[in-house]
Amino acid sequence: MESIIAIYIFILGLLIGSFLNVCIYRIPRGESIAYPPSHCTSCGNKIKYYDLIPVLSWIFLKGKCRKCNEKISSRYALIELTTAILFLLTYFEYGVSIYLLRFLILIPFLIVIAMIDYDTMDVYATTTWLAIAMGIVLLGVNFYLGEPVVTYIYGALLGTGIITLIILLSKLILGTEGMGWGDAEICGLCGLFLGLNLTFVMMFFSFIIGGVVGVYLLWFKKKSGRSEMPFGPSIIISALLIMIWGDRILNWYLAMVHN
Repeated sequence: MESIIAIYIFILGLLIGSFLNVCIYRIPRGESIAYPPSHCTSCGNKIKYYDLIPVLSWIFLKGKCRKCNEKISSRYALIELTTAILFLLTYFEYGVSIYLLRFLILIPFLIVIAMIDYDTMDVYATTTWLAIAMGIVLLGVNFYLGEPVVTYIYGALLGTGIITLIILLSKLILGTEGMGWGDAEICGLCGLFLGLNLTFVMMFFSFIIGGVVGVYLLWFKKKSGRSEMPFGPSIIISALLIMIWGDRILNWYLAMVHN
């Protein structure tokens, strides 16, 4: 039974990943995510249903449009596969539970926000605030089921508060915001879904990941010292890692401290 559910979860992740590609492409352009139907961005040809099978269609078409032969980025297939793998790992970690539902809702939002931020250096309120609204709805579900609610509120306040403090201090001391208010929204959103304890861990790893990425970009001259670098993807990578392995990391740390 568990293996059957796992297969369904994986397929669901592939299908949602395919839709996320549409969102990532269209939201920054101000286009509807529902209309027109999926089409080649080069020739405008409407894509047939049999060419919309996640991952497999890209493989069978050898990464090219069936009509105009224009190259289709492998990123589309990677996003579909990544979404499916994250869904599956989350299921293995939490089983069929309110926590699985919580994170299956969060994952798609985080992928869309991270990829758009990476591409455009912008965080769109249409994604963050809709995700926050979903998080608030889930708080109501938690409350109804007798599950803890306060920890998620504190998590949202902690995530938002830390980035807000960094922005204000940077502006006061350096005359620049340093980070964007979109980063504060992302941290608040993640905190609302992760809860207080895991938000602490997420913030810690966010700065580590951000630092490593920054050093990599500077070292290989992909960015200059004065270039803006999106911090949102680092927050989101950390949140996804902590979402799946955060409790184990936290328990390991607490055990090490007590010893």
